[in-house]
Amino acid sequence: MRRLDRYVSRQFLRTVMFAILAFSTIFILVDMIENLDDFIDQNVAPHIIGLYYVYFLPRIFSLMVPVAMLLSALFVVGKMSNNNELTIIKCGGVSLYRFMLPLLGIGLIVSLLMLGFDGWFVPRINAARVDLEREHLKKHRELRARYNLFFQERDNRILTLEYFDEATMTARRVKLQRFDEDDPTILLGRLDADRMEWKEDTRTWVMYAGIQREFNPDTTLPVQRRETVAAFDSVTMGPLVITPEIILRMQQKPEEMALEDFRDYIERQRLAGSDIARLLVDYHGKIAFPFASLIVVFFGVPFASVKRRSGLAVQFGISIFLLFIYMVSQKLSQIFGYNGNIHPLLAAWFPNLLFFLAGCIIMFRVQK
Repeated sequence: MRRLDRYVSRQFLRTVMFAILAFSTIFILVDMIENLDDFIDQNVAPHIIGLYYVYFLPRIFSLMVPVAMLLSALFVVGKMSNNNELTIIKCGGVSLYRFMLPLLGIGLIVSLLMLGFDGWFVPRINAARVDLEREHLKKHRELRARYNLFFQERDNRILTLEYFDEATMTARRVKLQRFDEDDPTILLGRLDADRMEWKEDTRTWVMYAGIQREFNPDTTLPVQRRETVAAFDSVTMGPLVITPEIILRMQQKPEEMALEDFRDYIERQRLAGSDIARLLVDYHGKIAFPFASLIVVFFGVPFASVKRRSGLAVQFGISIFLLFIYMVSQKLSQIFGYNGNIHPLLAAWFPNLLFFLAGCIIMFRVQK
């Protein structure tokens, strides 16, 4: 059995590596043709183009792995079935369950590795790629300036920045409102400043040209005595949770965030009262997608074990068609999840559940 496991695993892994290499090469060539005008217009040096695609490779790799796993499962098992190798293996007393065990083991290992790869490594590389695009291709220039930002600053304070410039670490038209901890509907104080700068040496914010208002919650006092107003030229803020790093991180796209950063961002958006349905779909999707490598193997092995008279071209066409179904189901479930029609967790896992149920049905019907 160990010899059989090694034989099947070796054939499967060879096909996976070849498929990843082939699809990644095609992906890079298509992207290079698409961006060729930008490279020429911006006079980008060849080594910068090479660095760009080095940064792009991890993202391509993460997208191509499930594709390669499904194609390899269908190709290797289908070839063994058409060559009667699978029939001989079954006649030797090896069931289909036992035959697919090493392939499922590979799928599980790949899924766990890709979970860590997609969850922590790829986002950091994506951020570096965005910085390179902004510097050399003049893309994402809007990321240097951010408008109308709202943050839940601790439990009882809300920070509003009408404009934040990443290059100078400066905010404009800043408002910091402080509410009663027991009754968040009661406003206790408010700071309004024309400008706020970050001081890296002291790790503090300094407000300039502003007004400080304090409100007394005692309703028995006359209205004119319940508010005190004082102007200031500059004031150093006490310790704030919000820092430039957090502002930039919270404005990143989901694909640029590590899992724990994305989770913190969602929690802050929830506390701020934002609709987080779309964010939850993306968050659960970052976990669900790596496990597609295991699910497609579970589906592909019994599907390809049925002997067919079709050649390799038809087998490849079937693989592409199944991949198309997976991608369409993924996009449709995302749309329903974004709109709140289905739970975000179900929206993220629906394609995997669909192929898992299809694999169970096929497994039940095929000859073991």
